[in-house]
Formats: sequence, C-alpha cells, structure tokens
Amino acid sequence: MNAIASTLHHDSLLHFELLSLARLDALLEVENAAYTHPWTRGNFIDAIAVGYQIQLLMQEDQIVGYFVAMQGVDEVHLLNITVAPRFQQQGWARVLLDSLVLWSRGRQAQWLWLEVRQSNLRAQHVYLQYGFQSVGQRKRYYPAENGEREDAIVMSIKL
Repeated sequence: MNAIASTLHHDSLLHFELLSLARLDALLEVENAAYTHPWTRGNFIDAIAVGYQIQLLMQEDQIVGYFVAMQGVDEVHLLNITVAPRFQQQGWARVLLDSLVLWSRGRQAQWLWLEVRQSNLRAQHVYLQYGFQSVGQRKRYYPAENGEREDAIVMSIKL
C-alpha cells in the first residue's frame, strides 16, 4: 500500500507492510502489552503458514497496529486487530479497518465478520461507529481469568 502522511510525531511517514518473521518479535511485544490473553508466537507463525493476511501499520520502525484476516469464499473474517497501547485512542483502529475493508473488497468479499469480547465495550463502540452490526453471540468463546471463559459478540458489515 502507499505510504500515508501522519500528523503523529513530526509528520513522519506511515506505511503498511506484510508481517515478516523479522518483525515477529516486535509484534509479539505489542500483542503482549495490549492483551491479557494474547496470541502466541505459534498462533502468528500458523497464521503466516496458512496464508492469512497480516498487515502492519508502521511508523518508521515502530508498529502502530496490525490486523490478521482470513479470506473465505465471499467473506473475510477479522481474527485479530490491535493498536499498540501507546497509539490507542488516536483513530488508528479506523485506519486499520479502512485498510482491511479495501483489502477485502479487492478480493470480492461481500461481508466482513469478527468476534469481540463481551467485556470489550471500547472495541464494540469502534466497530458500531464503523458500521458493524451485532448479529449474534458465541458462548464461552474466549479464555478468561482463572480458567473461565468469556462470551463473544459476533459482528458483521456488508461491504
């Protein structure tokens, strides 16, 4: 993708790039800082191996955020979207979603799907503002504290 100008940190240039193994350690630092139940190195290596789309939003050599998406027949499933904690609440999730939608449309996807923790009200608000609709629930979908499980809200948007 083309680089886009940023007003973040003295107008430095932002760009998207695909995840490479060289960036995996930096991505895992962000993942571990952002979540109580982060994806593991193995999860990301498996995602690379099966060909999932993993795009990083970079500011120079720093990861601002990323998404992992799986293409289906006429849909895309968002598996992970993360903004590095130091860049949160600055609008970068929307930039990542815009990129994901463009990529999905380029593959003729008609729908974009995701699950979000029931307790993650901030993310749900971002998705609703973006145009996603809540369409269901997956019981006990996510791991939670003390071996418990948390429900997921299933959301989708027509592309």
